[in-house]
Amino acid sequence: MKRPLFAALASLVNARGNTANEAWRERHRARIAELVREHMPSGGGFDSGTEIDLPYCGDQSLRFRVDYHHMSEHGYYDGWTSHIVTARASLAHGFTLTISGADRNGIKDYVGETFNHALRTEVGE
Repeated sequence: MKRPLFAALASLVNARGNTANEAWRERHRARIAELVREHMPSGGGFDSGTEIDLPYCGDQSLRFRVDYHHMSEHGYYDGWTSHIVTARASLAHGFTLTISGADRNGIKDYVGETFNHALRTEVGE
């Protein structure tokens, strides 16, 4: 069965938080890490990849940390911005995103579009 990545991650985060069995907690954590590694932004400016911030996640929200590597108009790397991306449950839209950090060159719109696309990707269980 396939479902959107945001739903799969929220379900795994919820399952991880609801078990006292350390082996199952580790299995859930490993699957979460695998899904993030396979489907969340990495490369193309997101040169450090995406990290899920598990202590701040629940069944109603997911929080990610990401750095973006900016380039100048001459094609040289010229600095980084750091962002916290939070996806919160929404009855109308599945989820809504908020993005913290500096909006250098309008990067927050790009980060939002990229995360929106990734989190709506259909994944297998």
